[in-house]
Amino acid sequence: MWGGRFSARPSDIMQAINASIGFDQKLAEEDITGSKAHATMLAKQGIITDADRDAILGGLDAILAEINAGQFPFSEELEDIHLNVEARLKDRIGEAGGRLHTGRSRNDQVATDFRLWTRKSLDLFDTLLTDLMAALLDQADEHAATIMPGFTHLQSAQPVTFGHHMLAYLEMFARDRGRMRDCRVRMNESPLGAAALAGTPYPIDRDMTAEALGFDRPMANSLDAVSARDFALEALAAASICATHLSRLAEEMVIWTSAQFRFIALTDAFTTGSSIMPQKRNPDAAELVRAKVGRIMGSLTALMIVMKGLPLAYSKDMQEDKEPVFEAFESLELALRAMAGMVRDMTPNEARLAEAAGAAFSTATDLADWLVMTLNMPFRDAHHVTGRIVAMAESQDLTLSELDLGDMQGVEAGITQDIFSVLTPLASATSRTSYGGTSPIRVREQVARWRAALSK
Repeated sequence: MWGGRFSARPSDIMQAINASIGFDQKLAEEDITGSKAHATMLAKQGIITDADRDAILGGLDAILAEINAGQFPFSEELEDIHLNVEARLKDRIGEAGGRLHTGRSRNDQVATDFRLWTRKSLDLFDTLLTDLMAALLDQADEHAATIMPGFTHLQSAQPVTFGHHMLAYLEMFARDRGRMRDCRVRMNESPLGAAALAGTPYPIDRDMTAEALGFDRPMANSLDAVSARDFALEALAAASICATHLSRLAEEMVIWTSAQFRFIALTDAFTTGSSIMPQKRNPDAAELVRAKVGRIMGSLTALMIVMKGLPLAYSKDMQEDKEPVFEAFESLELALRAMAGMVRDMTPNEARLAEAAGAAFSTATDLADWLVMTLNMPFRDAHHVTGRIVAMAESQDLTLSELDLGDMQGVEAGITQDIFSVLTPLASATSRTSYGGTSPIRVREQVARWRAALSK
């Protein structure tokens, strides 16, 4: 492509390090879409003839059909998807194919292709996150009043409802979806027409190509247009945060399916066995989702390091931008699909959850709150009294609800029989009626709110 300046071919090692067709052929559809918009604009502006435009569009359609059929002759000597497509176009339609590159560079071409591909991926994640949220919502709806232990420090803290727990993750993934949407808005500007770095003397219409490709507007600075990869960094950052949320839910599934917890069961569809221990049912899908965060966050770090020291405008370092994004987004897509499947597949063990909800004096805070609200005791004093009662129950190997009223009155004379109305896990959870609380009433309100939101 630059034979006029160079008289010898690159060395084999130069060819190996320079070629990107092994991975950037993933951009083939975007590359052809951008080229068709560019050719159409060139003809409208009188820069190429209508006949050349028609030949170019027909040739590009034929090339895309070859690629989709697995019949395209990709060549490493042609380096990347852009030169592969252009060379094939010239083979097919002759001289007219050489006019396609008028008024553009590979620099703005690849920036456009990469934005189109990333935008399409963000749209897919929006759909997948919505599906995962719907799966969580169905579980929350069905188990709005199912009691389970809430934890801090992975120690039993206070009873909550399973539905409330599911809604917590729904809220997290809703924010992930919001970050993806925000990222899409910011990145939806067209680099096409910035050319190598300074723009072009040809009378191109960048608004026309931007509109044709679904961008909101052309990018306002040609240097920025070809050198910016912050859209990819932002998308990777949003993907990394989403992956941490997936990993946290996956970790809970791993814990919950263990013999020690038995909080939920997963079917054969999302578990595997052991090659030597026939009794095993391993939550491998959850474990692999948990592991994907490493790949995704690693991709973000890799691209940030590539970009951190580059002067304007384009540098060949930026060829390293695509593989991390491709790998991270492939991992995130698989993890989102797997997690939605597991959420729909899991069955909570209601009896075991209820049993665990009452363990470890989980209603102690309810006892303290009763002392405050009924006896007008300062909370710190109530905290101290409750601590003494818990110590007494522990010494007798009893739960709080099993303690003798007289023993409790020996610690605080004002305690009455009414105290037992707040010492069961169900009573505890039901009493948490503040906005955003775990009470089944509040859970059902949030379910209704999200049901309406997701139906739009």
